[in-house]
Amino acid sequence: MKKAYFIFLFISTAQVSFGQHNSYNLNLNVNKTKWQNFKYDLGNVFGGVGHAYTRPLHWEKKQWTNFGYTAVGTASLFFVDDEFNGWVDGFRSDVPRWLANYGNDVAAPGNNYMITSAVYLTGLFTDNEKLRRTGVLLISSATATGFFQQVFKRVVGRARPKTGENSNVFQPLHFVDFENYDSFPSGHAMLAFTNAYAIAKQFENPWVKAGIYTVGSIPGIIRIVDKFHWISDIAFSTAFSIFVVEAIDRYLDKKYATKYNDKRTKKLAFELQFTPRQIGVILHLD
Repeated sequence: MKKAYFIFLFISTAQVSFGQHNSYNLNLNVNKTKWQNFKYDLGNVFGGVGHAYTRPLHWEKKQWTNFGYTAVGTASLFFVDDEFNGWVDGFRSDVPRWLANYGNDVAAPGNNYMITSAVYLTGLFTDNEKLRRTGVLLISSATATGFFQQVFKRVVGRARPKTGENSNVFQPLHFVDFENYDSFPSGHAMLAFTNAYAIAKQFENPWVKAGIYTVGSIPGIIRIVDKFHWISDIAFSTAFSIFVVEAIDRYLDKKYATKYNDKRTKKLAFELQFTPRQIGVILHLD
């Protein structure tokens, strides 16, 4: 049965579809020491990062088609970035500063790793494999998206809205004084939605998932409001976050007995919806 949930506003199209659901029988030594578990988990953090980065080498036609949908959806928003930014001017000053401060602070790298490390360490010291795996998924996904966006935004060199430049102004390979030319993609949006998407995997209730996704979308929205990013920056960053979490989660299925996906398929589709007053995303679960 197909279900559709409205997740949040201001995010572009992303479509991720994963075929072949593999099952693995693991014979893990449950009597490992905490130090042994820590070393094992640390290896999986880096293994997950490498797995995510190398997935395109193994894509087939369906995966490349989905990538094309995401690229076209992001590119289509490039043409409305300036108009959308102007539309946000109509309510920019009405956004509560406490909400803006939350959006800017919670997804900062230092705060992000404090939260994800706390999740992992809780699982490690309580011998809770599910929490350990969740922590590994969070840390590995944040590392993969974080490193990618730090490099990519300097290569692209896109002007931030706060510079007063149009959205089509770029200074590629901008490695010096890059603070105002590192708009694409958004690190805050990536880290926040990566965490939200990974945490939502712990729950099957669609309303709980929708709530977590909504909270995870706040930093991206706030970065638009505060003129740090364009709508297309946030759209691409969200789509990339989903791809990374799904790729690393599949990798971890081979490493841990505890899985999140045994009872459901890994088939997801994000569809951009336009209405006269809003832009949003519909998440389809088949």
